Amino acid sequence: MVKANLLDRITDWEKWPFKILYFPISFVWAWYCIKARSVWFFSPSNPTLTFGGFEGESKREMYDQLPPGTFPLTIYISPDLPFEEIEIKLSENEFTYPFIVKPDVGMKGILFRKIDAREQLRKYHERMPVEYIIQSLIDLPIELSVFYYRHPAQEKGVISGMIQKELLEVTGDGKSTLWELILQHPRASRRLEEMKHRHEHRLDRVLEFGKHFYLSYAGNHNRGARFINLTTEIDDRLLTIFDKLSHFSKSFFYGRYDIKCSSLEALKQGHSYSIIEFNGCGAEPNHIYDNNQTLFQAYAEILKHWKILYQISKYNHKNGTTYWPFIKGYRFLNQARAHFKLLEKFD
Repeated sequence: MVKANLLDRITDWEKWPFKILYFPISFVWAWYCIKARSVWFFSPSNPTLTFGGFEGESKREMYDQLPPGTFPLTIYISPDLPFEEIEIKLSENEFTYPFIVKPDVGMKGILFRKIDAREQLRKYHERMPVEYIIQSLIDLPIELSVFYYRHPAQEKGVISGMIQKELLEVTGDGKSTLWELILQHPRASRRLEEMKHRHEHRLDRVLEFGKHFYLSYAGNHNRGARFINLTTEIDDRLLTIFDKLSHFSKSFFYGRYDIKCSSLEALKQGHSYSIIEFNGCGAEPNHIYDNNQTLFQAYAEILKHWKILYQISKYNHKNGTTYWPFIKGYRFLNQARAHFKLLEKFD
């Protein structure tokens, strides 16, 4: 069994660590740095996002560039704020349990939690070392990732990929404990340490028949979510929605939107959806996963997006958005990575 799991991890490129997966094509990224004469050639891609949205940008910064009403109700909480003042903020903004909390600067679902009660929020606040957000829980059944880019000289952009996210969940049978259901789950069973850490206080609970229980609310591939490719659903109506979003800030040209909606048809009609967040030039074209692609097909898709990123950045640079100086980018990246390491310790 151990040998089978090891062989599976070696042959299935989707399970490779990020650095190993990207190493064979890293020379292409280096070539773009050389052509641009800047290590941070991507920094002008989205001029109003810090570092082009490559890494370390805040969610506050992202939401400020979206049309009002297109994202969840959100408040920002400093870690040193007295808990009584948090409760006042909740009341003033008419928040009710449950809701979502996550770091203002975060990634990969780290410290993403669903809060069901006051004491749970208190414990999260006492543990949280950095600013975080409280966000209304969007109770819509479909979660999508949409990768969009638009050349700054063009009015119309491109949706290069769209996937539906199937969150990591189990369904009760009225007999098995949560732990037994986790052991039987094809994806959750590969994440036993994480599952113990997150659900240790309820692993012995027996789920009633038919009850759905989310093991993670984070729709990330590295958090066990499954991706369903919806490329065939991309059409002009959908593109019109994202063109309007791109033009709202006049400065968003490359990245990925994470959205919840009542249905794909409703999204195409421009209603009953909410943008959970969007990511700039550091966004991975996650439609390469769970798509029965070969490794070389996945590389071709990544390289296509890198070329587009280079072209957009080059154009913006020529039109007044400067590349970040090396030292500035180096320091910012180190600070961001130190920040994420800190978050991982508390996750």
